[in-house]
Amino acid sequence: MGLNILFRKVFFIISLLLTVFICMSASSPGLAKEEEEEDQRLEREISIAFEYPEIIISKGDDITVDIHVKNKGKRDENIYFTISSIPSGWKAKIKTYSFSIMALNISGGDDKNVQFSAEPEKDTNPGSYEFKVDAKTADGQLSSSHTLKITMLEKKKEKGEIELTTSYPVLRGSNDAKFEFSLDVKNKTDKEDTFNLIADAPKNWRVNFKPSYEDKYISSLRLKDNESKSINVVVTPDRFSNAGEFIIPVAVSAGESKAEGNLKVIITGTYTIDAGTPTGLLSLETQQGKTGNISIYVKNNGSAMINGVEFLSIKPENWKVEFDPEKIDKLETGEIKQVEVNITPSQDALVGDYAVGLNVKSERASDDLEMRVTVNASAAWAWIGIGIIILVIIGLFGLFISLGRR
Repeated sequence: MGLNILFRKVFFIISLLLTVFICMSASSPGLAKEEEEEDQRLEREISIAFEYPEIIISKGDDITVDIHVKNKGKRDENIYFTISSIPSGWKAKIKTYSFSIMALNISGGDDKNVQFSAEPEKDTNPGSYEFKVDAKTADGQLSSSHTLKITMLEKKKEKGEIELTTSYPVLRGSNDAKFEFSLDVKNKTDKEDTFNLIADAPKNWRVNFKPSYEDKYISSLRLKDNESKSINVVVTPDRFSNAGEFIIPVAVSAGESKAEGNLKVIITGTYTIDAGTPTGLLSLETQQGKTGNISIYVKNNGSAMINGVEFLSIKPENWKVEFDPEKIDKLETGEIKQVEVNITPSQDALVGDYAVGLNVKSERASDDLEMRVTVNASAAWAWIGIGIIILVIIGLFGLFISLGRR
């Protein structure tokens, strides 16, 4: 009986030992394989890849996508990132959480994610854009790159908005003109509503809205669903505005719906010359063959500079009219210059009043003056006349005496 129990215990111990040996034999190939893979890893190796290498977005949308960063080597590495290709019209950065980063520390055999963020500018057009990100180790011995392609599509217009369009958003003219734009407003808000009309004009400019073919000003417009109407925007510039380009933002709004647009006025400037005399008198006196002088002023009353001011005259035959200076090269806005006018009648001009026309002109503006020139007799002729009168008187006196003796 005791031998039987002893035999059973020995058999149990032998079975247990065999079971442990078999289990250890079965597990050893896996351990050997792991050790073999561990030995086959390179000392240093890195790689990066976008989680989604091709993305489609709508116009104006931002994107954020993960970049997988792997350290396949045995050593820990500091990996530095560079965005080597950014298309025009975009801003991009590499970040994690809420801040931008330049580098990442990653242990050997580990992998981590960083985020790539790209933002299009407001005027970036739909199309395909490619971004390239480069990664390298601190010593520059290892590097990896990957490319992201973004396709931007035109944003679809949805129900519930206002359409604001104009065929001629740019008008050109002088600052004393009125500019009238035509706007088409369409209600796509799914309901009838009243739409407010708003404009932001430059200082001292006036902007008014009015219905087409009507002469009344309005500040709002009522439209049914899907109805459209045309309105006119009348822009009156400041009469002292200088030449240049001026933007007039306009908007149509109803509740949370709003449509905006820009109108442009190009002021070419006004060209106005004013000529006259300081006293306001347009007359002078002189004698035959003698030069008479009068001063006139030339003023630029326009809003643009005037170049090449010249002087002309319309005068009687054999008269001479001279200007000093003969020409004004340029005249700034509001500038006044004095010109001396010398008028010489002919030697045989009769005593009396004459008209002499003066013309002040440039390529874009002109003004006319009409001078009255009085030609007086020479002082020598006056003395000759007096002498003749005296001789006549003496002759008459002698005649009376001789008649009285008879």
